[in-house]
Amino acid sequence: MNNKIPPPIVALICGLGIYLSRSLFPTYNHASIGIISALFLSLGIMTLIAAVLFFIKQKTTLSPLQPEKASSLVVSGVFKHSRNPMYLGLSLILLSVAVQFNFVGGILIVFMFIAFITKFQIIPEEVAMEKLFGEEFIRYKKRTRRWI
Repeated sequence: MNNKIPPPIVALICGLGIYLSRSLFPTYNHASIGIISALFLSLGIMTLIAAVLFFIKQKTTLSPLQPEKASSLVVSGVFKHSRNPMYLGLSLILLSVAVQFNFVGGILIVFMFIAFITKFQIIPEEVAMEKLFGEEFIRYKKRTRRWI
């Protein structure tokens, strides 16, 4: 596994980066910013919770740093639409923070989060899942997108 930092910690660091770099970028004030931010936050939290609940239901590991300990391949619920709904949920939460506090810098940081998680977390997880579940994972990979 290439990544030794848990994805929620990476997301927290990115969220702090979005907030703390807000003075470096132009600000945008619009009456609907709070509503849009709340929608992204709600969608992100719901996606994240749904993914966790499906992992618990399947009685498989939640540890993103030890994908080789997975006991089953979760392909139902939110996993029908995204192979990585937990990371999608974290991205939506970061997008919420970006909309609320630092749109320009935040969008850049959200894209950096997505690139980092893809390279150092998702791709190594996919290698582990293919070793564990073989053809079943390959079929799943063909019918379900990595993100959305």
